[in-house]
Amino acid sequence: MSKHARMANLYLPDVDKSATASDIQPRYDSSPAVGGRLERLLARIIVIEFSTIAATCFLTSTLYFYAVLTVAPATFEYASAALLIALLIVLLSLGFKQYVAISAQARDRFMVSGLGAVALGFSLFLSCLFLFKIGDWYSRGTFFSQFFGVGAAMLFTRGMVHSYVRRAIQSGSVEARKAVVVGDVKSNAHIVKRLQRQGVHWAGALSFPYVHGYPVSGVEEFSPGIRSFVERCRGFKPDDIVFLAETADLPRVAALVGPLSELPVSVHVIPTASTEFWASAKVVNLGETATIQVLRPPLSAFDLSIKRAFDICASAVGLLVLSPLLLTVSLGIKLESPGPILFRQNRHGYNNEIIPVVKFRTMNVLEDGESLETFTQARSNDARLTRLGRVLRRTNIDELPQLINVLRGEMSLIGPRPHPIALNTMFRERIVPYSRRHNVKPGLTGWAQVKGFRGETDTFEKMQRRVEYDMFYIDNWSFIFDLKILLMTLFSKSAYQNAA
Repeated sequence: MSKHARMANLYLPDVDKSATASDIQPRYDSSPAVGGRLERLLARIIVIEFSTIAATCFLTSTLYFYAVLTVAPATFEYASAALLIALLIVLLSLGFKQYVAISAQARDRFMVSGLGAVALGFSLFLSCLFLFKIGDWYSRGTFFSQFFGVGAAMLFTRGMVHSYVRRAIQSGSVEARKAVVVGDVKSNAHIVKRLQRQGVHWAGALSFPYVHGYPVSGVEEFSPGIRSFVERCRGFKPDDIVFLAETADLPRVAALVGPLSELPVSVHVIPTASTEFWASAKVVNLGETATIQVLRPPLSAFDLSIKRAFDICASAVGLLVLSPLLLTVSLGIKLESPGPILFRQNRHGYNNEIIPVVKFRTMNVLEDGESLETFTQARSNDARLTRLGRVLRRTNIDELPQLINVLRGEMSLIGPRPHPIALNTMFRERIVPYSRRHNVKPGLTGWAQVKGFRGETDTFEKMQRRVEYDMFYIDNWSFIFDLKILLMTLFSKSAYQNAA
């Protein structure tokens, strides 16, 4: 496989095209899976989560009273409060359908949604105490200890639960959905196999029935063949009916939708031509018109708001806390060699806009980095580096002034590192889609950097691997993922590898 083909495969869905029809084992009975349906497991998960929240609330309040106030808490009141808080959080989670989405939702998002339910649950609880004026006995210290304790317990519980559910679904011990597949299973074994790994178990497989014309309910009776097809689907008692449809099959699918509306099932259509194209497609409303959306920005407006709020708070605090270090480094640079303290270089930011990126000066020479003729990458033992500059680069301290870029909104704390314009010119036509890196704001640090892909990119392979990690970050963004990268930047050895 060529380098470009290997790069392209990075963006395709998880499709094992080596799968064959013999790999697929549909169950032609209507009995439940060996380990039962996902709904039963979810009921147990709800009980576990309720018990964990209530126990954490009561234990944290008890510990706070004994450790801080050195008295015993009002047991009945705080036990009742713990049960009420747990009930509110679980009801909110049910109301926002957080549990039913567990089989299709990323673990980080499932965990973050739990934190949202905790925050809203405690807010409602506090509102109840205020409205009914029954909070005289309730300690503010207890409230905050309970809030942080339950938040930590929720993250841990949901992380463990999500991993268990996904393993159970993939092993087949839990059946998330039961479906009838209609179409050419043999030619589309890779699609069926992928859905099986996601917990969709097949009750049976059927061929397309013969459809004559376009029957309209109330005008023409459904043909015996269609009626027989509907009853055969009913006999499998499925949750879903999935059509594996070629372009020529779409009129037949349209004719079958009406008859299948008599069944309490969801009907799905998977166009078998260009499955990669349709993998991320979904039906949305553009104004009042329904459209098939095949591409979307990597972060929603809500995601962007969370990320920006964190960037503002963290960069402001960082500049304040690190100001003694920044001043000391500035003085050291000024005393060691002539020239400016800060080095400014134009680079591509969000949507390929030009932004001025600032760093501590680490070299005796300054390059604009905008053309291959005037740009040379820093290398190990580069003669242009000052003695202090070598230390700054090895410790990543030279990047700290970019907190100013973050505060101004030109960069984010976490994201693909902004490359010199000359590097972008060199690789954007050789690595497709290289410029997709700029669909999010560039970062002070990123997934590629904490995995050891920083420093000089003097070969195609090095840049290719860096871009692969950047694409993974963009496609799998979550707030928890950002926090993970931030912690790895601070404490992981790989984040300091390959520094020039």
